[in-house]
Amino acid sequence: MDRVQLTNNLTLSRIVYGMWRLGDDTDTSTAHVQAKIHACLDQGITTFDQADIYGGYIAEAILGQALKADSSLRAQMEIVTKCDIVAPVGRYADAPVKYYDTSRAHIMSSIDHSLRDMSIDHIDVLLIHRPDPFMDHHETGAALDEAVKSGKVGAVGVSNFRPYDWELLQSAMKTPLVTNQIEMSLGEINPFTNGDLAFHQRHGHHLMAWSPLGGGGLMSGTDKLHSVMDELAEANRVDRAAVAVAFLLAHPAKILPVMGTNNLDRIKRIGDATKVTLDRPTWFRLYEAALGHEVA
Repeated sequence: MDRVQLTNNLTLSRIVYGMWRLGDDTDTSTAHVQAKIHACLDQGITTFDQADIYGGYIAEAILGQALKADSSLRAQMEIVTKCDIVAPVGRYADAPVKYYDTSRAHIMSSIDHSLRDMSIDHIDVLLIHRPDPFMDHHETGAALDEAVKSGKVGAVGVSNFRPYDWELLQSAMKTPLVTNQIEMSLGEINPFTNGDLAFHQRHGHHLMAWSPLGGGGLMSGTDKLHSVMDELAEANRVDRAAVAVAFLLAHPAKILPVMGTNNLDRIKRIGDATKVTLDRPTWFRLYEAALGHEVA
């Protein structure tokens, strides 16, 4: 599995295992969660994506049980997590409304919660989960700088930010933002042309792509796109998921797809995407099928 350098001291695996559904599994036992982790590590997938809100604020604790039971696992992993969404469930059940909180107090409290829940002493990458229209970028930026300086967080980034959101926050920081996690797939191709990918590619940032299977939509259907995917899947002896992820992996910007599934057999096949090589014409076959028309 190839790796991507985010900082001098931090690399991530090209494919990331997303744990947003961890709490939805019918089996959240320590043994089963450890089996998922090992299935990823066996393929060279060492980066795991979390968020405090996942599972109604319980997914981090489920992971933490597995890490606490086997302390050797943490050293083999990079853990990404997120904060700033406050929803009226779990520990925020009394919240009067769903909102975003990028205040220093909330960021620091969220970091400490995440460290305790996951039974770890540092977070490799902390992301601000959603752009906050009420953000004081000076306060938020200073808090993120402080989090890195404290050693509780190795690096910081954002999720779902547009380039102007990124530039606003970065303008108030000494620490460089290292990644932006956005929706990007054959089912959501706008970032390839709306300036999002171009902005980050220009500055050498590595995007993380959430929902690389289009929320599962790319796995069903019989239209032109699915026909091309099936043809390439058959030729490479993989499934549609591998082709969809290979489409992102092939891009020169070195996008990091975030793959989430609770099915152990599917987890074991996530790395199949690396078996698919797409040349430029083949990449454009998929892109045009996703567009619904040929490029101009």
